[in-house]
Amino acid sequence: MYYLKLIIRNTFRHKLRTGLTTLGIVVAILSFGLLRTVVDAWYAGSEAASATRLVTRNAISLVFALPLTYMNKIKQIEGVKSVSHANWFGGIYVTEKNFFPQFAIQAQSYFALYPEFVVPADQMREFLRDRKGAIVGRKLVDTYGFKVGDQVTLRGTIFPGNWEFVVRGIYDGAEAKTDTSQFFFQWDYLNETMKKNAPRRANSVGVYVVGLTGADRAAEVAAAIDKTFKNSLAETLTETEQAFQLGFVSMTEAIVVAIKIVSFLVIIIIMAVMANTMAMTARERMAEYATFKALGFGPRHLSLLIFGESLAIALAGAAIGVAITFPVADRFGRAMGSLFPVFNVNIETVYMQIAAALIVGSVAALFPSLRAARMRIADGLRHAG
Repeated sequence: MYYLKLIIRNTFRHKLRTGLTTLGIVVAILSFGLLRTVVDAWYAGSEAASATRLVTRNAISLVFALPLTYMNKIKQIEGVKSVSHANWFGGIYVTEKNFFPQFAIQAQSYFALYPEFVVPADQMREFLRDRKGAIVGRKLVDTYGFKVGDQVTLRGTIFPGNWEFVVRGIYDGAEAKTDTSQFFFQWDYLNETMKKNAPRRANSVGVYVVGLTGADRAAEVAAAIDKTFKNSLAETLTETEQAFQLGFVSMTEAIVVAIKIVSFLVIIIIMAVMANTMAMTARERMAEYATFKALGFGPRHLSLLIFGESLAIALAGAAIGVAITFPVADRFGRAMGSLFPVFNVNIETVYMQIAAALIVGSVAALFPSLRAARMRIADGLRHAG
């Protein structure tokens, strides 16, 4: 208790210095937490992927479609529980900056494969009855104000023309990590329009989503699907849903690595600032430390005082930084709209923030502590600060 009182008094001896140092740590811990959350958001799609789903696409590129006739052949492969398909639509809502994923899907089978998309039963019935019906995610509702019954027009890019839809349902995520920024409509509507306007593009799909009887059969079924269509006009590449999602992340891997590096640079910079603060503090108190030594206090006691003060400042800054990370991240996620479909602060990020603060506090106190421990009493008493 005696040492705790000394640590508290020393910490607040120079209130302005302590306050500014604490503020620097708050900013660093907040920045670190936000940057790590951005990295987590980048990988959110792959982390939420199911181990019992495969994605089959054209082996050349996603740009090339697959024939609709592949569906029945995939269903017959042992280990396949169910199959659905989807087309990336790539339409523009009002302006190019309003980006969100849009998929033409085989409605019933697709939502059966994705139980994490929770749609009220009455809304699902209305969606299935309406060829121009659409189901939108909760994040799109929050961002663009969509509501059931609204008419939405998308300007096609991959599929030219103005496409009219009616919002028939809103889906929520079964878990916090579920992507609720997607726009789904019926593939039949897309295909019927293509039959009229571009017959050669009709009866084709972008990807097949394959539900497995068990996650342990993923490699076996993937190989069987690709073998079935080997040497065909449209060979396939089948991979787990997670691998499929990571394929998109890999395209921007350099950005993710840069963000990770910056997040750690922030901690290194504040570590240098904190170390400078503790060095100044220890230098000013050399005479006091010498007096402690003369009274019989050993190096361990002096180290305890220095480490205690450094850790107190670091942890105070960390506590405030962690506390404000959540509301700031929530505001940031809302401001980004559908750019980051899932933007939640993970508990692992909080642990990393606390660990970073402990490391900063410990490293900053290390050299001042060693200097005080090795100091001779006579030299310390002569020290002018």
